[in-house]
Amino acid sequence: MSQVPKKLRLATVWLGGCSGCHMSFLDLDELLIELVEKVDIVYGPLVDTKKFPEEVDICLVEGAVTNVENLELARSIRSNSKLVISFGDCAVTGNVTSMRNRIPVKDLLTAVYHEAQAPIGAESLEVLPALLKKALPLHQAIKVDIYLPGCPPAPERIAAALTALLDNRPVDL
Repeated sequence: MSQVPKKLRLATVWLGGCSGCHMSFLDLDELLIELVEKVDIVYGPLVDTKKFPEEVDICLVEGAVTNVENLELARSIRSNSKLVISFGDCAVTGNVTSMRNRIPVKDLLTAVYHEAQAPIGAESLEVLPALLKKALPLHQAIKVDIYLPGCPPAPERIAAALTALLDNRPVDL
């Protein structure tokens, strides 16, 4: 009686960014079907779980670390994942998300919630997670194992990285 090989546990996370990296991930098309034969997707925008799971083998993290909730999640990702991949330019360099770094947080919030009269109102500041002074690329918050740049990374590049990892080959980007 042959044993069924254990599937790897894959997570994807979307921090401060535009979701373009996840759209590129979804553009893997048929490869997604092959991927699900080899991995269990245990966390991500399309998975109905609120807490980052334990014992994750590979975690793709999109976006910069922008607020206290992102920072807590990044730390949880690192402590519960064997391999963390900084996924896309916002995670790798801060990219567009870090453009707000030149504006002091108080001035930024005043401009958005008070002066612009945001439709959700200034009272929302009481429930929104506190912004960090600066948006950080992921490696400034936690240790990163692999960098997958691109805005967003091309599906072919994502496929090459994941296929290499699943086949126990070095990732050559």
